[in-house]
Amino acid sequence: MASKNSNNDNQTRRRSSQAHFKQPKKHRGLKWTIFIVLLILITGGAAYGIHAYFAARDAFQATYQKGDTNKLRNVNQVIKDGKPLSILLLGTDTGALGRHDTGRTDTIIVATVNAQKKTAYLTSIPRDTNVTLQGGTQKINAAYTLGGAPMAVDTVQNLLDVPIDFYALVNMGGLEKMVNAVGGVDLKPLLTFSYGHAHVVKGRQTHLNGKQALDYSRMRETDPLGDYGRQKRQRQVIQKLLIKAMGIGSIPRYQSILTSLKGNLKTDLTFDDLIAIRGKYGDATHHIKSQTLQGQDAMIDNLSYQVPTATEIARVSTNIRRSLGLAKSTKLTGNAAQSGNANSATPANATTETTTGY
Repeated sequence: MASKNSNNDNQTRRRSSQAHFKQPKKHRGLKWTIFIVLLILITGGAAYGIHAYFAARDAFQATYQKGDTNKLRNVNQVIKDGKPLSILLLGTDTGALGRHDTGRTDTIIVATVNAQKKTAYLTSIPRDTNVTLQGGTQKINAAYTLGGAPMAVDTVQNLLDVPIDFYALVNMGGLEKMVNAVGGVDLKPLLTFSYGHAHVVKGRQTHLNGKQALDYSRMRETDPLGDYGRQKRQRQVIQKLLIKAMGIGSIPRYQSILTSLKGNLKTDLTFDDLIAIRGKYGDATHHIKSQTLQGQDAMIDNLSYQVPTATEIARVSTNIRRSLGLAKSTKLTGNAAQSGNANSATPANATTETTTGY
């Protein structure tokens, strides 16, 4: 587990609640996308005046969940000062949060938001990444199953030596509503395939509705890159959905987005946090960059794992810490901690999408 800093006694501890979700329709595969609502509210959630303000407040009263997470820094001061912040985005594989069958987090993304540079980073961590949990080797997606959001946060903090300021835990219950609420998304597919409702051709501009976007983002069986290819398509849909949502121009459309939140998201961000973030970080999605913690195939106890090298862990850690305005880790080993990658303003192997208007 990551250690607490010396000022931990003055930091906010957020304790887990026992609130249960209604059980939405189950889906097989990735459970990821409702967390985009969090970023949508950061970038555009205050755009529609008093009516939208109270609608957003009421919606988030149902999503707030105190978490007994180990905060490595004073997050209230981070927001007050407008410093870069981080959010751990977790997608469950059950479709029903708060049930006894909690499932595993098939999607794990560290999102960092830098207000000064107007940049957001999305760092994907493969679900099969090997970590040590409760004294034994486990896949990182088991952390949530074993200890809920607090253990998931601690595991990521310990793996990469980065502070996680908040978390957002999501399921698939509102995916189709979310995409449909913004009128669908337009993108150029990264490869040609047919899967469920998605029938796409590589490089050909395509409009996807909710069901199609879900299937496009969760297919991995015929992707030459496997789960890494799926992660790329995840981030592609996230970015397109975010950009589209930022441009919505009517309260009815915005209300549909808020409705899709219900029963599908839990976060330790309060509504006051969101309002403060909106005022300081609203332009952070003008530049969206992404990277992946790259592992190597390995069999451990007859199970397939992704094992990143120490150098790769150090590289990704340094990139995240740089996006947060922090010095490189002194706890991790690996040549990347001293390499040129550590001094690069853009993470190595990152992809960039720039938006100049809505």
